[in-house]
Amino acid sequence: MTDEDDIERIPERLHAVRASIDEATARSGRPPASVRLLAVSKSKPPEAIRAAYAAGQRDFGENYVQEMVDKARLLEDLAGIRWHFIGSLQRNKAKLAAGVAEVIHTVDREELATELDRRAAAAGRVIEVLVEVNVGGEASKSGCAPEAVGALLAAVKRAEHLRVKGLMAIPPYADDPEAARPFFTRLRALRDEHGGPSLLPELSMGMSHDFPVAIEEGATLVRVGTAIFGERARRGG
Repeated sequence: MTDEDDIERIPERLHAVRASIDEATARSGRPPASVRLLAVSKSKPPEAIRAAYAAGQRDFGENYVQEMVDKARLLEDLAGIRWHFIGSLQRNKAKLAAGVAEVIHTVDREELATELDRRAAAAGRVIEVLVEVNVGGEASKSGCAPEAVGALLAAVKRAEHLRVKGLMAIPPYADDPEAARPFFTRLRALRDEHGGPSLLPELSMGMSHDFPVAIEEGATLVRVGTAIFGERARRGG
């Protein structure tokens, strides 16, 4: 839930997040603007997205396909807005996702890549995708196993209407951001094992509580929601 106070605070929160990104980037000795901010707008109303857009934000991440489609329709007047799909994606929702998302972060199996390629072809689009890796080996999370990354990358590269851009991961949650560092390091190492930044330029990792650590470990896309939009209500079943 986002109230008027939350919406009014979005510009200052965005400024603070961007400042933290810049600090972590400089601390890591990386070039300015080498990290892109993805504002995670799931469960937030169109008004909140408009406020972030007015403050200069262009990349927005959604976890639920129908919610993304509905928001894209309501906000189609916002030139240059880019929708990223960052939730678990079922094959039966691939058609909807392929019609809206510029980037899909959660390709975790060959069957999904094949279906997305087919749907993107039918829509006359080329979609950027990231391969999601379950770096923590958690049964509750999606993502391919680290040892399966090579085969999945090869499958995606065969798809004519998909462009594989890198890897994505959500490490096991811990209150201490430093606890995520080994998992971020592992994702970067996997990227380097499979072609490096020249072939896989994007590493989507880091969220509101740990994105500075992710940047220090090589993140190029950080997914930040709460620190921009405020707390979100639990999604009902």
